[in-house]
Amino acid sequence: MKILLTNDDGIYSPGILALKQVMKSFGSVTVVAPDVQKSGVGHAITFSHPLRVREVYLDSEFIGYGIDGSPADCVKLGVREIMKEKPELLIAGINIGANVGINVLYSGTVAAAIEGAILGIPSVAFSLEVSESPSDIQGAAAIAKDMVGRIVKKKLPKGTLLNINIPLISKDKIKGVKIAKQYSGDFDECFDKRTDPRGGVYYWLAGTGWPEEGVVGTDMHALKEGYISITPLRYDLTDKDYLREIETWEWDK
Repeated sequence: MKILLTNDDGIYSPGILALKQVMKSFGSVTVVAPDVQKSGVGHAITFSHPLRVREVYLDSEFIGYGIDGSPADCVKLGVREIMKEKPELLIAGINIGANVGINVLYSGTVAAAIEGAILGIPSVAFSLEVSESPSDIQGAAAIAKDMVGRIVKKKLPKGTLLNINIPLISKDKIKGVKIAKQYSGDFDECFDKRTDPRGGVYYWLAGTGWPEEGVVGTDMHALKEGYISITPLRYDLTDKDYLREIETWEWDK
């Protein structure tokens, strides 16, 4: 099996390095990832300047290809230029930080999986919850390996990807797996208002509070309860129910 591996935390992220090691058991792994941190860029693509590709080594060992672009750029280049054959699986992650609720709209990791799905490749995004405790990257990689082993035995529908989030608790304390819908409500965000040395005011996104209501049955709730959350996502954003409603409006008069 030919696997394309990418992320939005950058090619030197411990998450992608750990994931590469465990994915080797499934076949050949090609890493194509941003050469610097690209978290929160969503599904941005680069067309205002050329994309540069460089081979990346760590301790004299070849890691993969670093791209001075977005995660979606990495997928496009990886599939269309770098890999000699179309990958049979695309994996994005392991992202350092959960991608649940509306965060999937901002996440470069999820966007990379969406790009893979657009290109007709079965795609999975892995994210690990973070807090003040150290992240167990190796434990998360072992879980990802188990998840992929199960996924490759199935066939994902065209246009569908899986968004998988792992709670920040030891592997033996994880309660299990929850198939959950995406939480679609808002977050309680706050900004720090600060002043720079020249007296100019600026703002820094300081925190996002998780809501307490309307979360049961969602990816967010599963993660908070100590479960691995799995949510199937599609990139078709059409509101099909309301589409039928507005078809009844008198548009021609």
